[in-house]
Amino acid sequence: MTISSRLLSLAKPLLLLTLATGLLVADLAAGAAPKRNVLIITVDDMSADSLGVFGCQLPDTSPTIDALAKQGMRFNRAHVVVGNCFPSRNVMWSGLYPHNTGVEGFYQVPDAKHLHLADLMQRAGYYTGILHKVSHSTPYYPYPSWDVDLTSDPDGRKRDVKAAKTYSDGAAQGIQAARDADKPFCLVLNVADPHKPFYAEGNRGETVPDKNVPSRVFGPEEVPIPGFLFDDPVVRKELSHYYSSVRRADDCVAAILQALDDSGQRDNTIILFLSDHGMPLPFAKTQVYHHSSHTPMFLIVPGVTKAGTADAEHMVSAVDLLPTLLELTGIEHPGRMDGRSFAPLLCGETQANRDFVIKEYNENAGGSRDPMRSLQTKKYLYIFNPWSNGTRIMATATSGTSTYRRMAELAKTDSYLNARHDLYQHRVPEELYDIHEDPDCLNNLIHSTEHQGELNSLRGKLEQWMIQTKDGMLDVFRHREDAAAREAYVAAQEKEAEARQAGGRGKAKKAAPTKRATAKAASRKATDLIAFMLPDSITPGKSVTVRIEHKLPRDLGEQVLTVTLKGGPDGKRLDRKTVMASGDGIAEITFNVPADVPGGVVSFAAFVGEDYQSSQQHIQSTPQPAG
Repeated sequence: MTISSRLLSLAKPLLLLTLATGLLVADLAAGAAPKRNVLIITVDDMSADSLGVFGCQLPDTSPTIDALAKQGMRFNRAHVVVGNCFPSRNVMWSGLYPHNTGVEGFYQVPDAKHLHLADLMQRAGYYTGILHKVSHSTPYYPYPSWDVDLTSDPDGRKRDVKAAKTYSDGAAQGIQAARDADKPFCLVLNVADPHKPFYAEGNRGETVPDKNVPSRVFGPEEVPIPGFLFDDPVVRKELSHYYSSVRRADDCVAAILQALDDSGQRDNTIILFLSDHGMPLPFAKTQVYHHSSHTPMFLIVPGVTKAGTADAEHMVSAVDLLPTLLELTGIEHPGRMDGRSFAPLLCGETQANRDFVIKEYNENAGGSRDPMRSLQTKKYLYIFNPWSNGTRIMATATSGTSTYRRMAELAKTDSYLNARHDLYQHRVPEELYDIHEDPDCLNNLIHSTEHQGELNSLRGKLEQWMIQTKDGMLDVFRHREDAAAREAYVAAQEKEAEARQAGGRGKAKKAAPTKRATAKAASRKATDLIAFMLPDSITPGKSVTVRIEHKLPRDLGEQVLTVTLKGGPDGKRLDRKTVMASGDGIAEITFNVPADVPGGVVSFAAFVGEDYQSSQQHIQSTPQPAG
């Protein structure tokens, strides 16, 4: 039964209905479902508890979003599936888990067979538009079912995605274009904050001039310290930039709403708001912890949702978003989806079997495979990390942050941070946390005798999900106690990823020719974007810092720099990390060199861009002696 038929059946015994609901029921009874506009607003890298309405400890981070959320229904137990952007957003608009779309990392999937939100809305007569995160929101780019890419203005000039005016202008352009086409609109407006670079933050965490000043700037002395981090001046400074960026995201949402109000279509528009995953700091982004996936989700559906309501009972997931939106708009999906609609909850109904969510992680922006699966209930979080073998270092998106560098530095003398740093890098094959008592995931209960019954129940539920969704990790999960089986599985995953990067996939753009660098700073051609500045010496068993000079044109905006540490004459990958960079500057990446370096030599490789195939430039250093 659809939400439309539910509303109709619920309305029959009632004599008193609101005008909006009455009109909706009348339309449905006449057999003509009204076409409401759909406005989807996402924010980038924002933890749920960074917003006041979701419990932020810092006042005044989000006055506009808080007020908007109170106009509809909030979902206090909502989670995204993936802790990084590209695969997370593809889950949202496909209704499928990453292993069922092929969008497991930051690469193009031109042979994707599933239908996307844009396809379904466009076929149903909607005018579709998107602003920012365009290549991250579909399995390949450019995607044919967007009627307009609002990231550029009508004259083709790229808009500044950190400026509030971009979002008012883009929203107004999309709404007007839909009106000109005599169609309802479906707009996906992706606010760039609080993604790195944060407001007024340089590559090394220093304060730099920023023309896009938020309506309120927070200082280091004001900010709360998340329990999964630690109190330190460096951390406080980075968090002050983060929370100022949260406020700037709030300003962008205010700009969108102003354009919507100016159009006169607010009362006929479904509004969905959420973040793609948690904050871009250690133990949040690129992970499957509670704060990695807990998203500030709410919906406003005219004539359906009641203002000031919140669902604190049901667990909903980003994989449920597409089926929910389709039910709300009366659109049929001709294929399959892994998610299921939670539209009945918007009417105040209940749903069975909403007592856990699944989280899935496969690959980061640099192409490193660190597969994980996770099941979270209201009480517990279980995580399976087959890649963890005690020596392999996870390549996360947060190792370039000031907070991470400070943790790595303090870990040399602080036993607590040493343990946290070791967990950050190496993890353990299985983790279990009591989310109710320990939402920051500090106390791993995997070996707790009193929790073994609950642990086995969670494992059983995860296995059943793997069977139902045909997850390729099923076999290694069943052999999770076998270290050799785990290694074989991860090695095969890494081999596939490296082959894909080396050979390209589909229509991805061919990489630029390799640039060679000397042991010192490489000479730069006018067209070069990056060059190595390598250390004078490399010692096995010690850390080493490689510096990359970058000169990125303004029109490229912020770019991912992926840096790989290789060992031996065959260039075997030892570690890989990513950092964000923009403009001119120097990025520093620190690796821990193994005590036993293959062949006694190491080398470095780096590329600019979200994936190897479409990289702007790839460089490779000459081998350097390690010893």
